[in-house]
Amino acid sequence: MIRWLGGRFWGVSESIVGSLTPRIGGETELETVDFIRSAQDAETEDSEPDYEGLPQGASTSTHMLAGAVAGIMEHCLMFPIDCVKTRMQSLQPDPAARYRNVMDALRRIVATEGVWRPMRGLNATAVGAGPAHALYFASYEKLKKTLSDVIHPGANSHLANGAAGCVATLLHDAAMNPAEVVKQRMQMYNSPYRGVLDCVRAIWQKEGPAAFYRSYTTQLTMNVPFQAIHFMTYEYLQELLNPHRQYNPSSHMLSGALAGAIAAAATTPLDVCKTLLNTQESIALSTPSSGHGPGQGQGAHRHISGLAHAFRTVYRLGGLQGFFKGVQARVIYQMPSTAISWSVYEFFKYGLTKHQHNKRRTQHMEAEK
Repeated sequence: MIRWLGGRFWGVSESIVGSLTPRIGGETELETVDFIRSAQDAETEDSEPDYEGLPQGASTSTHMLAGAVAGIMEHCLMFPIDCVKTRMQSLQPDPAARYRNVMDALRRIVATEGVWRPMRGLNATAVGAGPAHALYFASYEKLKKTLSDVIHPGANSHLANGAAGCVATLLHDAAMNPAEVVKQRMQMYNSPYRGVLDCVRAIWQKEGPAAFYRSYTTQLTMNVPFQAIHFMTYEYLQELLNPHRQYNPSSHMLSGALAGAIAAAATTPLDVCKTLLNTQESIALSTPSSGHGPGQGQGAHRHISGLAHAFRTVYRLGGLQGFFKGVQARVIYQMPSTAISWSVYEFFKYGLTKHQHNKRRTQHMEAEK
């Protein structure tokens, strides 16, 4: 399925790669690469390119394109489960929006609100996911190599993987946070917004531009440990399942799924707080103790701001159990989500690398005639 979906994007990526290839590097670099590989080509014409060993000039563009496609596909395919997760994290949901489990939620949302309701906000997510994941994967790959060479030259370093994942998260969340705010407000039960643009306009006018980044520090507080756990687990599992780092779809998928599940379960309390900050749930705002002190206003003029305020509100309304609301939906969402993301990313990285390798080999053979 991943291969089929990836093939739908291949026509676009071919033209992009064609425009990027002339800028891969100078003639000297290409001649050196071709000279080194000519001996290997003499032994076997059908040898596979090393997709973890691209020339440096090509790697960033390849990682960005592969990352953007992976991010868009991941979020689009898993969006209905993401909608369920958002609703199940509601602290005091409407009686009509109380669900027993993920499948019950999906069935009732489709039955009572229409078949397209779980997809509300998808366009905002797709617009944000492309650039966010392009920055995410490109910065991760670059930093992972740089830090590994410093910390543990010539070998994989779990510390370098974790640190690279943390820095990549800063860039990813900066690009993705506004889309997350819009998406989650569109996903809530009885959302008052007609569409994405209406939601953006209403937030801007009523709460100001800062509302799009109200949960940014909480998002980072959640995603930095999430991505550190995620990347370290993924790279560790790759060492076990795919020690030679060949293109192996089953190992990429399994490693991604397990890494996503472990990281998701560990960071659920912070995700609940992030959802509250993004949605500014009306019931949480209207309860008497949602203000900071007696005599302070309530309702539309009050906002939950900051991680500490969100933690107090979650604990007051849901107790310790409140921090794990929607954990089942979060894990169910993250397992296939990260599996799809890594599978598509590695597929495109391999395909783009092979395309560039074959093009260079063709040019080399023509030059020798």
